[in-house]
Amino acid sequence: MFDMIPTIWIENLQYGAVTLGYVLLIVLPLILSVAYLTYAERKVIGYMQLRKGPNTVGPFGLLQPIADAVKLMHKEIIIPSRANPILFLMAPVITFTLSLIAWSVIPFGEGVVLSNINVGILFLFAVSSLEVYGVIIAGWSSNSKYPFLGAMRSAAQMVSYEVSMGFIIVSVLLCVGSLNITDIVMAQKGFWFAIPLFPLMIMFFISTLAETNRAPFDLPEAEAELVSGYNVEYSSMPFALFFLGEYANMILMSAMTTILFLGGWLPPFEIAPFTWVPGFVWFALKIAMVLFCFLWVRASLPRYRYDQLMRLGWKVFLPFSLGWLVLTASFLFYTDNLPT
Repeated sequence: MFDMIPTIWIENLQYGAVTLGYVLLIVLPLILSVAYLTYAERKVIGYMQLRKGPNTVGPFGLLQPIADAVKLMHKEIIIPSRANPILFLMAPVITFTLSLIAWSVIPFGEGVVLSNINVGILFLFAVSSLEVYGVIIAGWSSNSKYPFLGAMRSAAQMVSYEVSMGFIIVSVLLCVGSLNITDIVMAQKGFWFAIPLFPLMIMFFISTLAETNRAPFDLPEAEAELVSGYNVEYSSMPFALFFLGEYANMILMSAMTTILFLGGWLPPFEIAPFTWVPGFVWFALKIAMVLFCFLWVRASLPRYRYDQLMRLGWKVFLPFSLGWLVLTASFLFYTDNLPT
């Protein structure tokens, strides 16, 4: 029977099974990390505010994310009577799916990547830019003024900060001469780009806060004036998908910061015992450090006004990132260090 099946079909099935296995190796730990990032956030903010955080469900509250997931799965999915039901349910799926797609080009170590494409950083930037559509569709399809205002805020905010993020990424690419993510990491073997491009790293981190709608730039979901913003009409698993998408984007932006400025999977020093630690462990530790900064900022800073948010993006970050790009190009040109 199997002799009648063309060989190419068998090869395609084998390739598909192997690829699916690799995808699951990335997606399952990522979903688990997202769940326990919510636990870590509540613990970190709790200790910063001199309280305990989750401590009842399981030892040290470690089963709290699982309890939250079970609770959300048992809630009723409510669709507003005047909403567009198809787009209403598609929006959280788009947000969550895009947050997972980007990980297909993220290298966890040298050669440890699902798809090592030559334009990996461009792919990452494109996928992160598309994530605004999930929020816009959610706000519009709810047919309610508060979600719609939150969606418009998010669209303006994400577009504003993507411009300066683009200039920052181009400045890094000028130092590397390649759009391949592995090449960007390997170019930092001597020293991390966080040293010569430190102001750009700080600007990039602040821009990722705005890109992921995190405090102090969480204007799209400002509960004080928008009653939770674009996701106010959502319940049960659609709401959970928005929640998972937001935290998966936090991890993705932390990974991008690590790759662009902190040497990816490279150890801080190319000497023992630092070189004994596997690359993916260094990569995870650096992502955890950047994520801690996300949580630290949320616990420390008050929310910006919307005019302050826009002024920072257009009048401070945009001219500064453009000026630093010109400065970087000029320095590399006059010192004859432009990559070939």
